[in-house]
Amino acid sequence: MNIRRATGADAEIIAGMYNWYILNTIITFETEEVSPDEMKERIYEKLVRYDWIVGQIDHEIIGYAYYGPFRPRAAYNHTVESTIYLSQKSTGKGFGKRLYADLIESAKDRGFREVIGVIALPNPPSLTLHRETGFQEVGVLKNVGYKFRKYIDVALWQRSLA
Repeated sequence: MNIRRATGADAEIIAGMYNWYILNTIITFETEEVSPDEMKERIYEKLVRYDWIVGQIDHEIIGYAYYGPFRPRAAYNHTVESTIYLSQKSTGKGFGKRLYADLIESAKDRGFREVIGVIALPNPPSLTLHRETGFQEVGVLKNVGYKFRKYIDVALWQRSLA
């Protein structure tokens, strides 16, 4: 798998991948599809201070990961929130671990100290990925999301880069 920084040209593929999760899962709390133009804006916004990477096999994007601000207050500036998505045909093959490892290294290289993963439950694959990449569960927020006519818990996982 080749891993590189995302560009605006990747927005259509990324939006299509993400929209599947919006429409079919509780993994994201978004409920409306994201257009390629909106996704392009999100990519550019992250790349100003943070990072957004894609994994490719034979020039086909099979997943992406990024990090951005955890919370907007200045005291949180050393902490980022991470996100990762894989295409449906690419899950369970170890690609997520490689992509996440590169993302974590990027955050460390840029001087960030803490990475937070926010995981809608249930999501066993994401819990396994976070555990295997050095995160630890630090809490669960009960019933904070509502999608598909049910309340959803959210787990908070943290990895220290210090």
